[in-house]
Amino acid sequence: MFVFSLVLIAVLIAADQIIKIIVDSCLEIGSVVEVVKFGDFKLFSLNHVRNSGAAWSIMQGKTWFLVGVPLVVCAFGVYYMYKQRDKSRLQLVSLAMLVAGGLGNLIDRVRLHEVIDYIKFEPVNFPVFNFADICVVVGAIIFAIYLIFLDKPDKKEKTVKETADEDIAEPAETVEEASENSDE
Repeated sequence: MFVFSLVLIAVLIAADQIIKIIVDSCLEIGSVVEVVKFGDFKLFSLNHVRNSGAAWSIMQGKTWFLVGVPLVVCAFGVYYMYKQRDKSRLQLVSLAMLVAGGLGNLIDRVRLHEVIDYIKFEPVNFPVFNFADICVVVGAIIFAIYLIFLDKPDKKEKTVKETADEDIAEPAETVEEASENSDE
């Protein structure tokens, strides 16, 4: 399952980068294309913008920080995926989505010193985002659901501490009980 997770990461990164290349080559920066509209009600549009910061444009210009932290987090994510490779598929898929989204935006930061964003959800005043951002958010939500509701400790595996606690918790035989048992 670990290999599948690595392949999923590669596919999601490729999809993210291909979409960004298309947006960059077909839309001028700042241009808007209404995609879904019902009369005067706009639902979804493509809006080519660049973001040199993190979410909501915070930390503008802190490129090295915005490269270093995701690099460490993604490396830890892959390591954790490897350690959990025999566990839940849902957990590994969610981690793969998180890592892929982080690396997708990281590629932009290293290559362009900014991230290409293009998805605008019109009904709310929300920042423009991209496919990599969707991967991070959906992966985080699935991972949280997994941890909160589905991650059950395996009853077959007992830790050394649990085994030691059980041994201590068993009542010791008193001297009187021992002598009565030896008389029988």
